[in-house]
Amino acid sequence: MQSRIRKNGRFATLFIVLLLAASFASAQAPAAAVERGSATAKGGFRNENDIRDKFINWREDTDARLWLTAIGYDTSAIKDVTAAKPSGEKADVVVTVTKSDGAGRRHGISIKLVSSPNGFNQIDKRWLRQYAKMWEMPPEIVAALRLFVGEDPPVGKTRRPERMFLTELSKEVQAAVVGFFSARKEQIVADLLRGEGTGRADLFMVAWKPGRETRWKIVTADDAIRFFGDGPVEITRSGNLKIGRITMQRKGGDGGRETAKMLQFKMNPSLVFEMK
Repeated sequence: MQSRIRKNGRFATLFIVLLLAASFASAQAPAAAVERGSATAKGGFRNENDIRDKFINWREDTDARLWLTAIGYDTSAIKDVTAAKPSGEKADVVVTVTKSDGAGRRHGISIKLVSSPNGFNQIDKRWLRQYAKMWEMPPEIVAALRLFVGEDPPVGKTRRPERMFLTELSKEVQAAVVGFFSARKEQIVADLLRGEGTGRADLFMVAWKPGRETRWKIVTADDAIRFFGDGPVEITRSGNLKIGRITMQRKGGDGGRETAKMLQFKMNPSLVFEMK
């Protein structure tokens, strides 16, 4: 009888040990998967300069090592990392990684620091004439957008004396605007998020500080372009233009100065955390 009790006790102990081990493994697996593209920062950071400095100090900085892993590197095979913060480029920080075999690669990172899950960030702002040249806008689209930003005075009765909203244009003109941006959507979203040339961004990083810690996620620019460009091109009830998850509007503000007439594109970067 006592032998049977001892045997049952050993089986119970073994079962509990196996159960605890399985629970530990299941908890670790998702965490490891998350760390490949997103995680919670250990040291925290306030701006792009801090992120640049953390990359430079990658040997001692836990966050930087996680970022390099998320980009796709085995940190044990890295020889050197340099980082710089250019001015006026899509890439807020440019990181160059040199591997042990001497091969080097540049990574331009567009960084969005957000304080609210519902906040919007400006991703691009220029004069209409610059966008018209970039995207080869037909004259009728340029004319419509000149009314939209207020470069030309409004026609007819409008909500604002200095400009027109897209909903105040004729149905034919509205359809032409939607048709143009729909046809060029892929190029337009790529220009807004990645850019071109030496200042382009190959990676897209979002850092959000909901509390004491900072959450971050890094995705490729191509994935960000697909995600934020996903959805129809349509005119909103407020009279702006929605391009997938990106909004085009007149800049406004600036005390009525000419710069208020610039075109502005905005989006909510925290949506990146919803990407699969």
